[in-house]
Amino acid sequence: MSTRSYKDAVEQLNTLQSNAAALDAVRASGGRLSEFAIPEMLDYLERIGYSPGDLNALNVIHITGTKGKGSTSAFADSILRHAMPRWKIGLYTSPHLVAVRERIRINGVPISEEQFAKFFFEVWDRLEGTEPKLSTTSPMPGYFRFITLVAFHAFLTLQVNATVLEVGVGGTYDSTNIVPKPIVTGITALGIDHVAVLGKTLKEIAWQKGGIFKEGVPAFTVNQPEEGMSMLKARAIELKASSLTVSPSISALSDIKLGLAGIHQQQNATLAAHLVKSFLESQTSFQGSALLPSSFVKGLEDAKWPGRCQTVSDPNRVNTTWYLDGAHTTESLSCCVQWFVSPGVGLGSHGEHKENSFRVLIFNCTSGRSGPTFLGSVQSNVSSQLKKYGRTENPEFFFTHVIFCANVTYADGQFKGDLATFSIATDDLAQLKTQRQLASAWAELVPQFPSANIYVLPSIEHAVKEIEKLQLNSSVKVLVAGSLHLVGGVIEVAGLSGIAL
Repeated sequence: MSTRSYKDAVEQLNTLQSNAAALDAVRASGGRLSEFAIPEMLDYLERIGYSPGDLNALNVIHITGTKGKGSTSAFADSILRHAMPRWKIGLYTSPHLVAVRERIRINGVPISEEQFAKFFFEVWDRLEGTEPKLSTTSPMPGYFRFITLVAFHAFLTLQVNATVLEVGVGGTYDSTNIVPKPIVTGITALGIDHVAVLGKTLKEIAWQKGGIFKEGVPAFTVNQPEEGMSMLKARAIELKASSLTVSPSISALSDIKLGLAGIHQQQNATLAAHLVKSFLESQTSFQGSALLPSSFVKGLEDAKWPGRCQTVSDPNRVNTTWYLDGAHTTESLSCCVQWFVSPGVGLGSHGEHKENSFRVLIFNCTSGRSGPTFLGSVQSNVSSQLKKYGRTENPEFFFTHVIFCANVTYADGQFKGDLATFSIATDDLAQLKTQRQLASAWAELVPQFPSANIYVLPSIEHAVKEIEKLQLNSSVKVLVAGSLHLVGGVIEVAGLSGIAL
């Protein structure tokens, strides 16, 4: 390439995305391709100049789960940074909200565009200059595998003291699961609704997640359904983890205002505290006589994880507040609505909600997920929350407007480079099939809801423009949910990056 800028790196990276047809083929294989995942990832690692043992220098806290793994990773990262202020802490997460470099952070800050481009093309060149050793390995890895390689390369080059490593998908066959000996591993909640969505039993999901256990390495988890817990225990024995501990509750947490909103974050914060405590006891002279020393408390209070139960007051639009949560399962949506429909958030004081104020839901979900079930969950949780707080308003009209829009960033049909996706079927995107299905589901759930207030829109920019029309002489509270890609697009289009990220 003639230039090697960040934009160039993102464009090259996007060529590694799987399109909708390829993803369908993987699903149709029933997971048979998974058995090659780790050997292929090790092949790529060797081709960029590293051995698996080199990754042990990253001093990894490895975290997986179906709910809360990103939040737990954010808590763990923040606690570590406050407990060890002179250390260099790496954090690898997915997906990103606005810029792909958000996935690779040093001391809480995404690596710069210049750094990302540098590390990206170093990996790219090494792969282009070598041949795969395995017959199943393609010359270039897919999108997530490539970014994982870039993250490993960046963290090793920058010589981090510790790394919080979030699993992408599953555990056993995940691209991050090539670190031979992490310091400690953690498994967050195993979501019941993932059983239906993924077409797997809870036992199968637990088997996948437990695949990050390593010989001689302590493991922590949270209270799990019996079937899932039994499998995790079996996996811990099979893979010879030194221990598997269900993180005991920490009573002092109830007195802390966590940096991440939502009652469900108590469990994630608890797990993170136990993971970091175990890590520090192993790697330093830290003595955990007090489970929550002041540095831990400060870390929990200062933790940030954009796009998860996040409140953002719009600096550009008068009386407009955005409530951002990428919840994309029925369980996470329940937590999202419980957070939003509460005093001080989307629910004002008695009598506050007047004719000149609006509550808007902007929603999207990936094709194949159960939109009607999701929206039904939203409605039922709105109803229960209003009852909980003694509110008499009709839950069917809690939202004054609902907007179902595609995850396309701009009104001209283009994506921001970092947000481009090829995973949506072309005909679905062109005809807005998913969004129309969602609109029909809402109309069936709430038959009396004004049809004029139900929008099906082709882009996020269209949705933001509708909000701008409403905010004239009015107060607008906007809940954005159902997709982290949607949340990231709203942050980008509405110009919220400076305060939201």
